[in-house]
Amino acid sequence: MTIPQSFIQELLARADVVEIVGRYVQLKKGGANFMGLCPFHGEKSPSFSVSPTKQFYHCFGCGKNGNAISFLMDHAGMSFVEAVKDLAGQYGLQVPEDDISPELRQQAAEQRRKQTTLSDVLEKAGEAWRKQLKDSPRAVAYLKGRGLSGQVAKAFGLGYAPDGWHGLASVFASYDDPLLEESGLVIVSDDDGRRYDRFRDRIMFPIRNVKGECIGFGGRVLGDEKPKYLNSPETPVFHKGRELYGLFEARAALREAGYVLVTEGYMDVVALAQLGFPNAVATLGTACTPEHVQKLFRFTDSVVFSFDGDSAGRRAARKALDGALPHASDVRSVKFLFLPPEHDPDSFIRANGADAFAALVQGAMPLSRFLIEAASEDCDLNSAEGRARMASQARPLWNALPDGALKRQLLGEIADQVQLDSRELASLWSGNASGPGKSGPGKSRKDSNKAPYDAGYVPKNATNGPQAPRRVGRIQPASRADHAVRLLLTNMAAWEALSPEDHETLCQLPDPHGSVFVWLDGQFHEHGALPWGALREELKGRDFELLVMRLMGTAPAEPAPPGPETNRELRTLLDLMLADRLMQLETEALAAAATDPEALQRYRALQERRRKLTVVRRSD
Repeated sequence: MTIPQSFIQELLARADVVEIVGRYVQLKKGGANFMGLCPFHGEKSPSFSVSPTKQFYHCFGCGKNGNAISFLMDHAGMSFVEAVKDLAGQYGLQVPEDDISPELRQQAAEQRRKQTTLSDVLEKAGEAWRKQLKDSPRAVAYLKGRGLSGQVAKAFGLGYAPDGWHGLASVFASYDDPLLEESGLVIVSDDDGRRYDRFRDRIMFPIRNVKGECIGFGGRVLGDEKPKYLNSPETPVFHKGRELYGLFEARAALREAGYVLVTEGYMDVVALAQLGFPNAVATLGTACTPEHVQKLFRFTDSVVFSFDGDSAGRRAARKALDGALPHASDVRSVKFLFLPPEHDPDSFIRANGADAFAALVQGAMPLSRFLIEAASEDCDLNSAEGRARMASQARPLWNALPDGALKRQLLGEIADQVQLDSRELASLWSGNASGPGKSGPGKSRKDSNKAPYDAGYVPKNATNGPQAPRRVGRIQPASRADHAVRLLLTNMAAWEALSPEDHETLCQLPDPHGSVFVWLDGQFHEHGALPWGALREELKGRDFELLVMRLMGTAPAEPAPPGPETNRELRTLLDLMLADRLMQLETEALAAAATDPEALQRYRALQERRRKLTVVRRSD
């Protein structure tokens, strides 16, 4: 493939090497240039310089230098053609080829001319609306009432489309120009062919692509009329499923903050910029798509979706999860922030301050946890049917993840939730399940990763051929609390080895399980470690007797001393239960944050405690 030299020069003229390098290297302004740690060799003090005027980078340590194309080749391992195509795609350019037909080349050139022309038309309308804003006290009062300064309004190019059916007739020489309809500025009636302005009596938000070209508009009413927001239609230059409002304006802030905050509307983006979070963007009246996420990851490796805590916000987050999963690699971070139902980002920051909002962003829910929540929605995990349903709902989510450490760890977490061995679950999802108690052909239960319970099976009658399996020994519990009851009543000596936090976690479980552990604690302090036979006699007449007897089944009165495997099993189980309890306390602290400033400190402490607990579990 031969790429014309003239196109390469045009591409380099459009590309910003600071922006390209800044997606991979944290850069800070240093005089006329930007400085950072060199990505090509290890160093502790920055010697890597990027010049915005010369569009050139150079490392004074290792000598690496070049332009935007060579950076993609050196840093991402691309070939020259791959780097040119990648860079051209980021700037909306079609790579021409010397060996294509003249007709195709002419079509590509015509498409580029059309895009430039439509952007010019849209920019002209935007300039007219910006002038109208200055002459509309009502529109200015609305923006001031929303807390926006003139500086922020100017930075985002906000304008005002006055009330009236043909306001743009005074802007363009010919109101009948087909470009006005093609750009989405004017609507032509199907009935009689009459033309009228699409946007009337609305605050106007220009939408720009990553090159800064105006490709469309969003308009918001000044009152409560419907629809509240109105977007440009799909045009040759505007595709809602690919573009993000505010991304062009946020580019530098993304490099500085290290993450992008995805919100639900134009006003969220502008208000957040006003309040100290200029690294926010918004989807354009549509669900977040994989194309949106892919574009965001060109600018940063960390994405935080911010949604209202109501049902609509949860639905939007669920769609964002679907869009993010294919791109959630091991080196990227995706989180979900749910605000209290009565707040949006603007109102929360004004009520609680920027630091409180930053703390919420820091403690946002990781993708892995939200995936588990989404998979377990409407599932009763205390029943086999509910756990089976969760496994079914988790499968397409897990399959959408790219292969890597995150995907493999999530398999184990999902298996914990549905009380299956991770190999059994993987085999089940791949369609190779080999029946209960087996991990696959030729694999014994002993060879696979242990689930939180022992699943031993023996033939019902060894002399009469294969029979339905019968469970012996411990039975599969219906919940983690059930399993903890069995482990500790069978091996009461293990209670002494537990920490005070473990005791509190178990004793504060909802009844009847919590009462069982409170009773067990009392028995231990009075009598020490008792065998199950003695505990069984002490149980008689108590409210939870039936529960315990059902769970213990035919447990021996004198069980064998607990070994390392049982202790590990108990530790894993308690860590999972403690994580659940910490998660619940986090939710309570977050809900109280709106009225109690100290609740945010509790929330952060709980988040850190649960993070450390997860790290310890994974290292084990």
